[in-house]
Amino acid sequence: MSMPNLTKPSPPTLVIIRGNSGSGKTTTAREVRRRFGRGAALLEQDYLRRTVLREHDSAHIDPVAPTFITTTVRTALDLGYHVVLEGILHTERYAVVLHQLIDDHHGPVAVFYLDVSFDETVRRHLSRDEPIPVTPDEMRTWYTHRDLLDIPGETVIGETSTFGQTVTTILHASGLTTAVPQTPCPRRCPHCARKADQTITVTEPS
Repeated sequence: MSMPNLTKPSPPTLVIIRGNSGSGKTTTAREVRRRFGRGAALLEQDYLRRTVLREHDSAHIDPVAPTFITTTVRTALDLGYHVVLEGILHTERYAVVLHQLIDDHHGPVAVFYLDVSFDETVRRHLSRDEPIPVTPDEMRTWYTHRDLLDIPGETVIGETSTFGQTVTTILHASGLTTAVPQTPCPRRCPHCARKADQTITVTEPS
């Protein structure tokens, strides 16, 4: 009589991508999640703060967003999702909750900072397909030079790194290239199973 496999899955991976407005963190985070596939949650600071809470990003109002965002991350991790969290996440308002989030997580953690000069952030912002309606002067008031979390292993990626290089660095350094999905979709999803079967059929030699 065979014994059931009682091996617990390894804890999910937490990836944090930070940087100034216009540094390319959102586009990068979306591509990282796209390449991983299902089983990774993408949590964007701007969406959670601006759209869900509709809260201004100011230290003068004792904001709810830092706690709300990190609680959302914890929930996704607890449910077995690998998490890619991206945002400016200024240390003035987010350092304490991010350090706590990292300390409390028992799985792999990888933190990245996109270190891009102010002039380059403006250039990248203006080259977007749909630039946010803000001026360079407004962007300058948000810009913070090398606003690092100062945790062991924090990876700083400079502006000379291409988009493709940055995405590849994050996937490999975080371990997502070898991490497996732990959530019901795609592990137990009939739709995903059919897609996998179709992929195998297409790629097998005739």
